[in-house]
Amino acid sequence: MGTIGKNKRVIVIGGGASGLAAGISAARQGAEVTVLEHMDRVGKKLLSTGNGRCNLSNLVMEAGCFHCSQEGFPMKVLRQFGVEETLDFFSGIGIEAKGKNGYLYPRPEQASAVVDMLRLELARLGVKVFTRCEVGQLRRQPKSGFVAVTGQGGFAGDALILSAGSRAAPSTGSDGSGYRLAKGFGHRVIAPLPALVQLRCEGKHFKRLAGVRCEAKVTLVSGGKALAEDTGEVQMTDYGISGIPTFQVSRFASIALAGQKPVKAILDFLPAKTWEETEGFLQMRAKRLAHLTCGDFLTGVLHKKLAGVLLSLSHVNPEETVAQVGPSAFKRLAGQIKSFEAPVTGTNPFEQAQVCCGGVDTREIDPFTMESRLVRGLYLAGEILDVDGMCGGYNLQWAWSTGYIAGSCAGKR
Repeated sequence: MGTIGKNKRVIVIGGGASGLAAGISAARQGAEVTVLEHMDRVGKKLLSTGNGRCNLSNLVMEAGCFHCSQEGFPMKVLRQFGVEETLDFFSGIGIEAKGKNGYLYPRPEQASAVVDMLRLELARLGVKVFTRCEVGQLRRQPKSGFVAVTGQGGFAGDALILSAGSRAAPSTGSDGSGYRLAKGFGHRVIAPLPALVQLRCEGKHFKRLAGVRCEAKVTLVSGGKALAEDTGEVQMTDYGISGIPTFQVSRFASIALAGQKPVKAILDFLPAKTWEETEGFLQMRAKRLAHLTCGDFLTGVLHKKLAGVLLSLSHVNPEETVAQVGPSAFKRLAGQIKSFEAPVTGTNPFEQAQVCCGGVDTREIDPFTMESRLVRGLYLAGEILDVDGMCGGYNLQWAWSTGYIAGSCAGKR
């Protein structure tokens, strides 16, 4: 692939997390590296991760934290370059990490610090970075090597790393253009869909609930089958539901809806109690607080706006006293608290999604090198692949791992 006596030339398409890791690792192998980024600066999406704090990774790294159409693929990659190697990598460029309940952040909790140190390491290694550089076409040379055709001219390389991101958050640079480039080399792209995203739900009561934050378990159901569930702080919006539990299950809603299947979210607002415990709790509370109006009955248990909606759906008159209401009313109320149904009509668009599910089919990628099985010398890394992780640093870990492996392998003579 490279000419004897000369450094190997590596082109990296995309200056996001995986592309920056790839550029550094390729340069450390002695390669001449060029990074082409179509935004005005590299690492733009990285700046928004972890609400600007940059959730680098997570101490819990298990197969169930990742989703991929090829079972086992993510862990084959992560076993080579995992959390320990990632922390060593960042320590080596000057970023020290700290943990919060297993979540790993840079010590100053600034994503900008991570981007700055990555850029400084690229500069130290002599990596050439071209911004506002749109790649219109990638060509395979007849004998060996690649050419990237851009508005700033052509760039030639012996190896090519495609780390152009997904379609999530296009304002940060992930506009899906990498899929077109991958297809140009014959790769299959599984239809990308929004993931880690809010869910839009049917129901006029959501306007009343807008702004409510509460602990709940969110269970997605389709065709009578539970697709996924997660528990934590749910945020009610005027169009549906948000918050981390919603994000964690959203990919399954995207896939089911894309397949024209009906989906509903079932919310449990007292997830620590069983149905029987909830009903018993309400009955005991009714005896103790019989003097209250029903409108005040759940005050101190649930958010007042949420309580009002649940009472309405249970056909309980908020003006009546608790003593005037029969046991059947509390049974209905328990049902609404434990099983609040919200038919899902869609997800928010790619603009609000943190990542995508879908992407380049991993069956066409070698998990030990990230090299294409179809085109020698072509490597793929990061979100462009059909792998998406949970909230909590998993998608960034995927970017570091795939980027570093791809760069290290592409940069070797």
